[in-house]
Amino acid sequence: MKIALINGSPKPHRSASGCVLNYLTPLLEQEGHSYVNLSLSRPHVDPQTVHELSQCDAFIFVLPLYVDGLPSHLVSCLMQLEASLAVSGRGQVVYAVVQCGFYEGHHARWALKLLENWCSRTGLCWGYGLGFGGGAMLTAITKVPLGSGPTRSLARALKQIVASLGRGEGGENIFATVDIPRLIYKQAAEMGWRLSARSNGLKVRQLYLGR
Repeated sequence: MKIALINGSPKPHRSASGCVLNYLTPLLEQEGHSYVNLSLSRPHVDPQTVHELSQCDAFIFVLPLYVDGLPSHLVSCLMQLEASLAVSGRGQVVYAVVQCGFYEGHHARWALKLLENWCSRTGLCWGYGLGFGGGAMLTAITKVPLGSGPTRSLARALKQIVASLGRGEGGENIFATVDIPRLIYKQAAEMGWRLSARSNGLKVRQLYLGR
């Protein structure tokens, strides 16, 4: 099968969605699938991307959660793709990974529902999706092999998606989270905010001025 790996993050580099895609590619290769990497990081879709999508057998979207929904630029892209895929598409099966900064992966359930509805409008077949919590940590653990330490649950979920894709199966959405205690994740996130503030010339106390 030829798979379209679609990065829906607006970040051109060092995105958590990109980390998930890096984990996915060797899993697809192990099963003998070919793939093409596509980016929908801007609110416009070029004709070459439409052509590439029409040549694929299945799509895997990987994107961040924005305010319990989809990033606005991606919504624009999906709207543009509706008509073109309805004409040139082949009823491809669509899977999705929505990663979020929240610790709990179930926060992605509404974003997955939006993608399912889009598939219905576009004439594509919705497989199912993964809501992954703690995605903000992925860019900090890029050297951790998939399936080790904090990526154990992510590995199981991605392998399930690849297996389902190979069989053309659908299913219920699944939810997982990074394999570290919630308290440690929260502390790491707060440390990250402090470091980010300092690197941008702010003092930590300025983070609390809006309260």
